[in-house]
Amino acid sequence: MSHIIALTAGLSQPSSTRILTDAMSTASQNELEGLGDLDVHIEVIELRDFAHDIVDNMLTGFASSRLEELKIKVIAADGLIATTPVFSQSFSGLFKSFLDVLDQKSLINKPLYLGATAGTARHSLALEYAIRPVFAYFRAATVPTAVFAASEDWGDTAGVSGDLESRVARGAKEFATLILGNNLTTTKAIDELETPDFETLLRQGGIEF
Repeated sequence: MSHIIALTAGLSQPSSTRILTDAMSTASQNELEGLGDLDVHIEVIELRDFAHDIVDNMLTGFASSRLEELKIKVIAADGLIATTPVFSQSFSGLFKSFLDVLDQKSLINKPLYLGATAGTARHSLALEYAIRPVFAYFRAATVPTAVFAASEDWGDTAGVSGDLESRVARGAKEFATLILGNNLTTTKAIDELETPDFETLLRQGGIEF
């Protein structure tokens, strides 16, 4: 049994980022079932629906009940699909803001399948030099193939081109193989009591008082 959370940071409805997320999710489910996992559940979550909760969390330091529930789902998932539109050669502010309110230990060794969209293929390297390094900080187990989709990758009926479909399938195979063969210890829950208080953090930084 595999429970996957697919996070999409598209801002419009519908968005090309959501279309890419759905393609990656379907391909991943097919690969997992093909490898013998017949009980696969993929839950797609639009981060735009949590935008106000995320901002409130950043301003107050406290998560709303619905945002806390989302965090718990992400932490407990067997794997994570994450997609973002590319703005100014990097991920969207909404995408980064959600990562900013996650605990640093949330994604340790968690299989991760990345995707991004933009109007032109000139932004494709943003996946490698801007987005992938952030998840390296979280110590997630990111699959080698990340999927970038530009405007020319979409058909007239919101379908996908053959090249994009091939990239999605390759990444999904890597993702499914990693999930089913992952013997590393992944984070499944965060013990809030382990978080040091401010005084302890100051002492760790060499400040005595």
